[in-house]
Amino acid sequence: MAPSALAWPAVLDLLADGQWHSGSALGEALAVSRAAIWKQVRALRSLGLEVLAERRRGYRLDRPLDLLNPVRIRDELTPVTRAGMQLLEVLLVTPSTNARLAAEPAPPPGQIRAVAAEYQTGGRGRRGRRWLSPPGHGVCLSVAWSFESAPRDLPALSLVAGVAVIGALQQLGVGGVQLKWPNDVMAAGGKVGGILVDVSGESGGPLRAVVGIGLNVRPVPGIATALLLEGGHLPAVALDDLLPGAGLDRSVLVGALINRLHECLVGFGDRGWPDVLPVWRQNDYLAGRSVVVTRGADTLSGIARGIADDGALLVEADGRIFPIVAGDVTLRAPL
Repeated sequence: MAPSALAWPAVLDLLADGQWHSGSALGEALAVSRAAIWKQVRALRSLGLEVLAERRRGYRLDRPLDLLNPVRIRDELTPVTRAGMQLLEVLLVTPSTNARLAAEPAPPPGQIRAVAAEYQTGGRGRRGRRWLSPPGHGVCLSVAWSFESAPRDLPALSLVAGVAVIGALQQLGVGGVQLKWPNDVMAAGGKVGGILVDVSGESGGPLRAVVGIGLNVRPVPGIATALLLEGGHLPAVALDDLLPGAGLDRSVLVGALINRLHECLVGFGDRGWPDVLPVWRQNDYLAGRSVVVTRGADTLSGIARGIADDGALLVEADGRIFPIVAGDVTLRAPL
C-alpha cells in the first residue's frame, strides 16, 4: 500500500493569495475556531513558510504562492507524453514522492507514472541528506518507468535524468545551469537541485526505475544555513534568481520536466545513453576543477577530467587517470 498523503493545513489555500485575512473570517470560511486557525498557522510555519500576523488585520503569507495545478501541468504535456502517461498525481504533502511510486505497481513498459508534491516530510538527497523546500517554493517530482530488460548503461540513468532537467530549464529560458557528477544541478556557484534514482527488480529484467527530482525555484530565507547544518558543501541557489523579471511558473516547469524525462527515458531504453552523452559533457560543472572524492574511509584528490563513455567520473591524480563509479565529490579548497 502506498504511503498516504498527510494532513494539510486547510488555511493555506486561503492564505495563498498573499493578502490579509482576519482570524474570524478564516475560521468562518473553514468552520473552525480561531484557536484552530492559530494551530494551522503554526503548522505552516513549521513547514518553513513565513506567515505574518498583526492585531486587527489577521494573517498573511509574506508572498503569494502559486500552488501546483494538475490541469495546467497536463496542458503542458506533449501529445507523445500524454499518450504515455498512465498516472499524474499532485499531492499537497507526502513523506516522499519516490517512496510513493516505489510502493505502487510498476507502470507497463512504455508508460510513465508521475507524482509531484508541494512538500515532502521525508524527502532525501545524496547520501541520505534531507531535501529542504517549503511548500510553494520548489519542485518535488518523481516519475516511474519500467524496462523489460536491464539497459546496458543502467548506471548512467541519473546522468540521463540530469540532461532531461537541463533541457527543460533551457526550454523555459533558464541559462547557466550545469551538472555536477553524479546527480547535482548547479548554477551561479551553488546548488539548484538534485536527482535521486531508485531501481528495483530482477537483474535480467523487468526493472522499475523511479527518478526523483528536487529543484529550488523560489528563494528561501535561511535555507543556505540550513543546508550547511545538514552537512552540505554548497550554497543553495533558486531558479528565480537566474531569471530577470517574473519568476518561473512551477506548474509549467513540472510539465516541461515530465516531457523531457519521458523523451529521455524512451531514448535510453531504445539506444542507451550515447545520444545524451555530448550534452552532459557540454554542461559538466566539475571538468577541470580540483576535487576530492570520498569513498568510505578513502579519499582521492585530483583534477576532474570529464566523464568516460560509461558515465564514470575521470579524476587525474599523480599522473594517472582514475575512473570513479561511486563516491561523494566535493570541490577542493584552494591552498
